[in-house]
Amino acid sequence: MKVKMKMTLLPALTLSLFLFLSLPSPALSEPERCNSKDKKVLLEIKAALNNPYLLASWNPATDCCDWYAVDCDEISSRIISLTIFGGNLSGQIPPAVGDLPYLQTLVFRKLSNLTGQIPSAITKLKHLKMIRLSWTNLSGPVPSFFTELKNLTFLDLSFNDLTGSIPPELAQLTNLGAIHLDRNKLTGTIPESFGKFTGSVPDLYLSHNQLTGPVPKSLGNLNFTVLDFSRNQLSGDLSFIFGSNKTIQIVDFSRNMFDFDLSNVVFPASLTSLDLNHNKIFGSLPAGLTALDFQYLNVSYNRLCGPIPTGGKLQSFDLTSYFHNRCLCGAPLPAC
Repeated sequence: MKVKMKMTLLPALTLSLFLFLSLPSPALSEPERCNSKDKKVLLEIKAALNNPYLLASWNPATDCCDWYAVDCDEISSRIISLTIFGGNLSGQIPPAVGDLPYLQTLVFRKLSNLTGQIPSAITKLKHLKMIRLSWTNLSGPVPSFFTELKNLTFLDLSFNDLTGSIPPELAQLTNLGAIHLDRNKLTGTIPESFGKFTGSVPDLYLSHNQLTGPVPKSLGNLNFTVLDFSRNQLSGDLSFIFGSNKTIQIVDFSRNMFDFDLSNVVFPASLTSLDLNHNKIFGSLPAGLTALDFQYLNVSYNRLCGPIPTGGKLQSFDLTSYFHNRCLCGAPLPAC
């Protein structure tokens, strides 16, 4: 009888032990990845922005590596990216962003109620590679202190209310791939130093500002890929930007007051997009344009004369690419 009882109890004890071991144990739960110092800083940023609903996931009871707009490094678990995009958020960029020492990417974008100036605390972010503060209502100058961020590869301050001149010190950044200062209220001239970048030669987006004067001749010494100076009040000669040895691909100099003879300009084989509309450019269209693989071309509203060269892609564009010139003629315009 006793033997039978022991045999009956054995499966029950085994099942109980299995169920006990299957219960979750607080001691065995996964530890929080988020660095406690970084978490504290993020909560300070949230408080400084008046605890917006956009950052509702920033709950101190949860792991900050799982929060919206935050990325942690897989090895160190330090915050390396803060990307706040869209939504109803008001206030100024909190200086506390400078207390995330491992940050590589900083984005505040499409936040129409974000105001104030760009805080100098950003200079503490020595690992920063990408900064995008765009489509906001940030005001004040373009800070020269960005030159302290030696690892910066991308600078986007477009679509803001920034005023003042372009700091020539930006040319000291040797790793930049692109500078976006377009769609602001910047005044003054393009810095002479922008023709003296060492290391990387960045794409320059300076359109939709109030820049004046000639483009510095120094820019002709570099091989740019993209130049967009459209919708400013720039003047003078631009022919030095081109040449058979250049590698420029996209050029938009439209809606300025550029005034030079286009007849003998040699365009590089790399050029795929050329927009010169609404200037005071004169002369004729050079025959060399027929050799280029254009994706876009617009020379309308200038003072050009003579026949449009035949061949290549020049006749594939409609008359809007050529009209309103002094005496330009030939397909797609009326015959000469």
